[in-house]
Amino acid sequence: MLALTDSTFTSHLASAQRPVLVYFWATWCPPCRMVAPVLAQLETELADVLEIVKVDVDAEVATARDQRIMGAPTLNLYRGGELVHSIVGARPKPALLRELEPHLKLAAR
Repeated sequence: MLALTDSTFTSHLASAQRPVLVYFWATWCPPCRMVAPVLAQLETELADVLEIVKVDVDAEVATARDQRIMGAPTLNLYRGGELVHSIVGARPKPALLRELEPHLKLAAR
């Protein structure tokens, strides 16, 4: 999973050819450790329709502030550089897929 920084966040999202799910996480966050393996699976399974990247909220403070991240984990889905959906907290894989599916269908049109 690609790690974005304060200096790469905006340009990466703007140049993305498919929707980007940004995983805002922290090393001290137990729910982050729970959701990370699920995201790794989804990264492989949905590679043709979704890019998954991560941002360490402690290291990339400006991005976390600018994106108004108030808790970890937060999963923000962006299309064309714009936020289209946000998920706060860990979810099991089926629940994540249910929340993401409508947005991925929109992107595939």
